[in-house]
Amino acid sequence: MPTAPAAEPVHGAWTPDGATEPPARVSEDGVIAVLKTVFDPEIPIDIYELGLIYAVEIADDGKVKVEMTLTTPSCPSAQELPAQVEEAVRAVPNVTDVTVEVVWDPPWDQSRMSEDARLALNMF
Repeated sequence: MPTAPAAEPVHGAWTPDGATEPPARVSEDGVIAVLKTVFDPEIPIDIYELGLIYAVEIADDGKVKVEMTLTTPSCPSAQELPAQVEEAVRAVPNVTDVTVEVVWDPPWDQSRMSEDARLALNMF
């Protein structure tokens, strides 16, 4: 899964009241963990293991952008899955904003699934 390049370290600042702490960073592991709590209602596998998440970008200011797809353009969950992803990512500590973009290129196919997902669905 592509992620944003490593950023320069963020430092605190000095004010007349003393030093400030640098802003807390959003954990990529935390974002991935919550993505694994969102399931396609028609398939008993989470959307991360299904390979529906194409990219997660985390900005220094806590904004998170998720690029995802659906198994088909006519997916009955087309409205609810992106909303569930946004809600889940908003719960990650230090996230300030979330954008979820549904993309269709490249189209999803079974090769994007993790090995665990293929085993669970008997798709070798």
